[in-house]
Amino acid sequence: MGLSANWSYPTTIKFGAGRISELAEQCKAVGIVRPLLVTDRALASLPITAQALDILDAAGLGRAMFSEVDPNPTEGNMQAGLQVYRAGGHDGVVAFGGGSALDLGKMIALMVDQPCGVWDLEDVGDWWTRANPDTIAPIIAVPTTAGTGSEVGRAGVLTDSATHRKKIIFHPRLMPVVTICDPALTVETPAFITAGTGMDALAHCLEAYCSPHYHPMSHGIALEGMRLVLENLPRVYATPDDLEARAHMMSAAAMGAVAFQKGLGAIHSLSHPVGAVYNTHHGTTNAVVMPMVLEFNRPAIEDRITRAAAYLGITGGFDGFAAHVMELRAALSIPANLSAMGVEASRLDELTEMALLDPSCGGNPVEMTRENTRALFEACL
Repeated sequence: MGLSANWSYPTTIKFGAGRISELAEQCKAVGIVRPLLVTDRALASLPITAQALDILDAAGLGRAMFSEVDPNPTEGNMQAGLQVYRAGGHDGVVAFGGGSALDLGKMIALMVDQPCGVWDLEDVGDWWTRANPDTIAPIIAVPTTAGTGSEVGRAGVLTDSATHRKKIIFHPRLMPVVTICDPALTVETPAFITAGTGMDALAHCLEAYCSPHYHPMSHGIALEGMRLVLENLPRVYATPDDLEARAHMMSAAAMGAVAFQKGLGAIHSLSHPVGAVYNTHHGTTNAVVMPMVLEFNRPAIEDRITRAAAYLGITGGFDGFAAHVMELRAALSIPANLSAMGVEASRLDELTEMALLDPSCGGNPVEMTRENTRALFEACL
């Protein structure tokens, strides 16, 4: 597999199959000598995690691991991780896994010795300036899925267990100092996770592309990211060991996270509260609501989607693009609607209020109101 490169945008990225072998070398390069590897429960016992720990151990860096990470991580997970980090005298985090592990690894690195609480650092205005940047531990990110893009982002998502709200925690130093993108680590990903994370990458690119905010660089990255997902997600779902397609999906995931600096929208503002309340898989939830949000936004995005469809080789303009999304969902066995994911009509008022509080709704091309957001939830049921 010839796709291998070193990139410095937006951080240092070691990209290519087999590059997990450089993990210890990269830790030492940034001054980490006692790393804590943060992953999730499902990954903790898998061979790829043992491989990463073996690499660290062989270089004299130990094999410390924290894996008490929920699918939608909470401040309780963070506090448990902080106890392990402090007790072990660690000096850096290796965030290893999908979005949940990457995000929680970032939160542990952020909150090691802060003068404020984590909720004081929510992505609101300049709240990030409340943090002491000098105490933030260095982070090396190693994604094992191709979806969230957290490996190239300056934020993490944490669920407030008291309010069931997902909150975005931001600080510029949450950007990993090094990211290792090794597509070979994604080969054993279960099919439903490959599907859900891949659709998450598509949602990031799609919403960034449709956002009304001005950011031409992100706009172009989003369009090419969509192409990579639409061409390669069916390939990796059907043939899990297709390393070339896996590599393109890892690129698309990173591109989506870079692109959504331009903004996200209703897909995420709906899926965040659903995930917080019902503990659903984030990317899969994005995929479920995607067609309904496309139709909701149609008055504002039809011309833009028509141009994208032409670039993507999809005939039929907006309708052709929407049909292509539906066909892709069916091919990936995505649930048809939110009811199939267990969402109850009796909680729509609550979910609507939560969606309107989500920062993603500010980037939606159609203004989200209480009335139209509740109607959109009803359409998603």
